Amino acid sequence: MKAKIVSFRRGKHTYKPRHFILEIENVTTKEEAKKFINKQVEWKNPLGKGKVIKGKITALHGNKGLVRAIFEKGLPGQAINTEAEIKES
Repeated sequence: MKAKIVSFRRGKHTYKPRHFILEIENVTTKEEAKKFINKQVEWKNPLGKGKVIKGKITALHGNKGLVRAIFEKGLPGQAINTEAEIKES
């Protein structure tokens, strides 16, 4: 299943380089998003170069079906508005 990377997890003055907010396709409520907690996520470079960066969905973010994912290392800023793959396991 596909998810769009929306933003870094951030505050007013700081951001978390490994934490990202994801918007999952066809998910619009908190209840639908709860099913994805603890699933694995993979981000691949759209150019096809480089390694796959893996992460895990850890929590909900807000009431509109967004989730928070923590990746094993930080993604580049160019990853925002690209797609990540949620692994069915």
